[in-house]
Amino acid sequence: MAAIVKAGATVQLTVTRGVPRTAFTVMDTGRKRTGRDALALAGEANATHLAAALRGLHLYRTAPNSSWSGGSSVTSNDQLLDVLGKHPGVRDALQHGIALNRGCRITVTAATIGWYVTTEARPDIDQSAWEEGVVTGARLEPGDPRLTLRNTMLNLALGNAHRRRDDSREHLLYYLKAWNAWVEGRSIKLLRRSPNETMPRVSSRSALTSADNSA
Repeated sequence: MAAIVKAGATVQLTVTRGVPRTAFTVMDTGRKRTGRDALALAGEANATHLAAALRGLHLYRTAPNSSWSGGSSVTSNDQLLDVLGKHPGVRDALQHGIALNRGCRITVTAATIGWYVTTEARPDIDQSAWEEGVVTGARLEPGDPRLTLRNTMLNLALGNAHRRRDDSREHLLYYLKAWNAWVEGRSIKLLRRSPNETMPRVSSRSALTSADNSA
């Protein structure tokens, strides 16, 4: 429409009324509308990262042990909007995911999903010490799960490991293994994935006290 104004021409347009709002996510002018497009047009910030995180969360819940690639991993725009409607806390989790990515190069998708599912499952745990430890590594002893996760991600980013450095499913697996060890008070010096290892679930056990949570 701005181009029509600039051209100073009269152009005949078609206006359709009464179309359901749900049709919006699949309508376009020949170019496929991506999840990012649908979320951005719905007014969501950080739409690219948010779309990837919602897709990953959907796969984590419905197909955690699939490859998260290929036709079986396709998630429609309507599904993304539905996941966001059911899990609005992903918006806040994304901010933590971005901070964790900047600190140790874990993918934003994996960090966002990891933060969201652990805080959802364990609202009793204050995760500020977890985030600070992974982001900075300051004053952490060898074997601390936060330091181990941080070093693992940085080594992947530098190409010092044979794993893909941008594999969000694998990064999430490492995140959850490290988080479970941290919340259970276990030392862990190495993070790796065996060929048939399944995606960890959030631990229901805890060795952390209230003082530990804020340390």
